[in-house]
Amino acid sequence: MKEIVTGIVAHVDVGKTTLSEALLYQTGSVRHLGRVDKQDTFLDPEELEKQRGITIFSHQAQLQTDELKMTLLDTPGHVDFAAQTEQVLSVLDYAILVISASSGIQGYTLTLWRLLARYHVPVFIFINKMDTTELTQADVLAQLQQTLGEGCVDFTGTAAGQLTADFYEAVALNDEAALDDYMANDQLSVGQIQQLIANRQVFPCYFGSALKMAGTAELLAGITTWSQERTSQTTEFGAQVFKISHTEKNERLTWLRVTSGSLQPKELLVDEQKVNQLRVYNGIKFTTVPEVLSGQVCAIPNLTGTFPGQGLGEQADAARPQLTPVLNYAVDLQGQDLQTCLGALRELEDEDPQLHVTWSERLQEIQVQLMGQIQLEVLTKIMADRFGLTISLTQGRILYQETITAPVEGVGHFEPLRHYAEVHLLLEPAPRGSGLSFTSDCSLEVLSSNWQHQVLANLAAKPQLGVLLGMPLTDVKVTLISGKASNVHTVGGDFRQATWRALRQGLMELRQQDQCQVLEPWYEFNLQVQADQVGRALTDIERMHGTFTAPEMGQDVQELVTITGQAPVAKMRDYTEEVRAYTHGKGQLECIFAGYRPCQDQAAVVEAGAYDPVGDLENTPDSVFCAHGAGYPVAWDEVPAMAHVEYRAE
Repeated sequence: MKEIVTGIVAHVDVGKTTLSEALLYQTGSVRHLGRVDKQDTFLDPEELEKQRGITIFSHQAQLQTDELKMTLLDTPGHVDFAAQTEQVLSVLDYAILVISASSGIQGYTLTLWRLLARYHVPVFIFINKMDTTELTQADVLAQLQQTLGEGCVDFTGTAAGQLTADFYEAVALNDEAALDDYMANDQLSVGQIQQLIANRQVFPCYFGSALKMAGTAELLAGITTWSQERTSQTTEFGAQVFKISHTEKNERLTWLRVTSGSLQPKELLVDEQKVNQLRVYNGIKFTTVPEVLSGQVCAIPNLTGTFPGQGLGEQADAARPQLTPVLNYAVDLQGQDLQTCLGALRELEDEDPQLHVTWSERLQEIQVQLMGQIQLEVLTKIMADRFGLTISLTQGRILYQETITAPVEGVGHFEPLRHYAEVHLLLEPAPRGSGLSFTSDCSLEVLSSNWQHQVLANLAAKPQLGVLLGMPLTDVKVTLISGKASNVHTVGGDFRQATWRALRQGLMELRQQDQCQVLEPWYEFNLQVQADQVGRALTDIERMHGTFTAPEMGQDVQELVTITGQAPVAKMRDYTEEVRAYTHGKGQLECIFAGYRPCQDQAAVVEAGAYDPVGDLENTPDSVFCAHGAGYPVAWDEVPAMAHVEYRAE
């Protein structure tokens, strides 16, 4: 029997959960066909999901036919929970992308499309709600091909063997070798078509209405016919973690897919922790199994230290998530115990690392990072329901980043009495979006491998901050180029202090040279207004220094027109209320993170931030030297002249 892992992804409110329910009912996995409006769907079991009528957490279900065994991973559809959806993509064999025929291809759908490409996930497309539109299948298919690509092909009837010359030609046009075969043989083999789908050259499209279970059986038959089971090239154990959750009994569950080999209870995983149980979930219920084979998904209770995206065994870590929060909120404890609230938030951060829970000593507040308003409301509700804690969140602050625009050598020296370390780091600008990278180009005759390892490990041990706003540093290559240790006095902690000070000292040099740069987040937006309101909308976008694609206009002034583009988060984050006001509640604005760009108002933002890099004692740029048997501080700008190793070493 063919066995695959499939995820179902979609923009919110297009019928994703309804389709999941139909597939479960069709395969006999559930006896009752649940409905979102009746709050009884199989894959939205959480009370919060039932209340809001949306999927907030990813869930797992098992489907089986005579020929196919499918693990179905349902994912959140709202853009605020896109990070959880992205975590799931790295373990999928295939995805089902659901699109509403009546709503068309919306902004977040395009984001999902790009993410599926990033993780190389083959896609089956189900166009839902065909019963609510006047468009024909041909009309919708033309839209898909224009927006998503020519690889979108109508697979209606193909699982039943209705393979016409037009179908073969539509498939073959997406691959030169396939076209040659079709021209020679007037057909393509099942294996060829399967491979084109697996290679993301062809995307089978199916049409119907999930609520009426129209077209859902054909979708299932199509997946059965045209999917391939993934095979591993090695028998060594490997697995990918894609989710962390906690049960009502406060068990910590690590969800993973075995990518090679197999896994049995009693085996040792992270930090020599023993696997005490292997669970296969179907909704909220699970069975324990004696072994999990390559390609299968399971949950392991009570492992610690695991995280979404982590590779185990032979499997490498997944790519760093592309979707990240851009708003930073302060938590108002409302008189409740600090440590209790911090502990609860840490548990939620364990499930969603993008929450980035931090305690700011300088501001004396807990801070969290969120995608938007809906996630904010859900977070406060979870804190109340799960932990009995009532909190509120202040107005979100923009989460800027910082980078550099020129190279520099930074030096840090740490020499209190009976301690000694000096570190020289070369800081260089790196490509946008590359983050921080750490490497060594230092001779072992200068610093032993042990001390070099200490330097690199300490660079990665905490978030490194810029010196303009105290915001995260990014897009910088940091190279260890020189340093010095004492045979008598140096211990590991000395290199930690010298390393952090060297980085900050280099940044201060660049700040003085006006070579530090603030990066601000941008939104990609999808704005829907009436035709007679387009002028107002375009004027607003230009005022916000945004860019847009000119919309196609019809004759009807009441017709809804969609404007797409990009704009700075700082300008657009409060625009939703404006849209509601001037469209009298009929307009809709959807935003999602689109990356970082140089800040347009850097001087004003830095002035408003009022950050003192020298006064940030946890991230000081100054050094400590020793004289007459005592250590004394030396300001960052005086350190190069006093360094023990020649400054600007080659």
